[in-house]
Amino acid sequence: MRNIIFTGKGGVGKTSVAAATALKAADMGYKTLIMSTDPAHSLGDSLDVQLGPSPVKVAENLWAQEVSVFGDLNLNWDVVREHFAHLMASRGIEGVYAEEMGVLPGMEELFSLSYIKRYNEEQKDYDLLVVDCAPTGETLRLLSLPETFGWFIKFIRNVEKYMVKPVIRPLSKKIRKIDDFVAPEEVYEKVDNLFSSTEGIIDLLADGSKSTVRLVMNPEKMVIKESMRALTYLNLYGITVDSITINRVMPDQSSDPYFQRWRGIQQKYIEQIQDAFAPIPIAEVPLFENEVVGLEMLRKVGAKVYPDKNPLDIFFKEDPINITKVSEGHYKVRVRLPFMENMGMEPKILKMGDDLTIRIGDYQKIVALPIFLAGMESTGASFEDKWLNIDFAKQ
Repeated sequence: MRNIIFTGKGGVGKTSVAAATALKAADMGYKTLIMSTDPAHSLGDSLDVQLGPSPVKVAENLWAQEVSVFGDLNLNWDVVREHFAHLMASRGIEGVYAEEMGVLPGMEELFSLSYIKRYNEEQKDYDLLVVDCAPTGETLRLLSLPETFGWFIKFIRNVEKYMVKPVIRPLSKKIRKIDDFVAPEEVYEKVDNLFSSTEGIIDLLADGSKSTVRLVMNPEKMVIKESMRALTYLNLYGITVDSITINRVMPDQSSDPYFQRWRGIQQKYIEQIQDAFAPIPIAEVPLFENEVVGLEMLRKVGAKVYPDKNPLDIFFKEDPINITKVSEGHYKVRVRLPFMENMGMEPKILKMGDDLTIRIGDYQKIVALPIFLAGMESTGASFEDKWLNIDFAKQ
């Protein structure tokens, strides 16, 4: 199944372009599901239909869904919340505070990721999954969660394996107070299921033959800056951005000086986008006379974004993370970080065993090194032509 993820700064029209893409694919005969993971859902408004937490058919070959965070929490995390509430109550904390202690930060995003993995594993209902993500910052947080949560889930697993089952649980049957604090087995099962449901999702999204991200932006300075950061961080995770849509471009039809001035400002930024993001293909969508709501208007958007193209095609291919051999016993791990220098950040690099951790700002990527590199030492790093090069050599 093909996966296309849309993101962009809030308010740029990301949902409209995502919905137009899904509708274009459906009109071409592809069974398509578009799913919104944005907590502030607007997909139903864009399609002009009422949506829910399960797929709803909105047109021939087209289904849509708005992920329900609270529904997922109640269905998949209820036992864990009850256990935390029980622990808090034993310490004199009750009510809403006790309930909220069982909800870890970022869990909403983890459940959203689990849907992507689930639909890809089923691979029987749809040809295309279009994901209308939250604005850029939330999307990047979404992608960083599986790795940052990994250590926590493994810790809980190890506590259950080495402490709870062999030591504490037998004692809890004899000492009642201990039993108040020992989690039931169902709690560990739920935690394990959450980890399993998102395990490998970054690998799926980083598989450029199946999944790509498409950025939506307006020709505005702040939007361009945020899109530059987004592309850099997406590359850090090995995820391919295969196209960019510049939305709400003013048509050159008005003689009014006010609109002509805005048109000139936009053209300056469009040229900047074309220079900065090349060679990624760029499409332009005009500012329409009418609001982009409903299937008819979405088809007009789709015709502008994909005039003679199949939206399922991969428009740009590049491996953002690769390993090259320089000479015998000398290799480079290369990561494309096109705007890192503009961001004023220095990458932090740490090698532990066969894991290479690259951290930029608040985001990090753990690269699993092949066996032949795991035994080598990093001899330094350099930044050249938008690529971070990390040298490895035999000692």
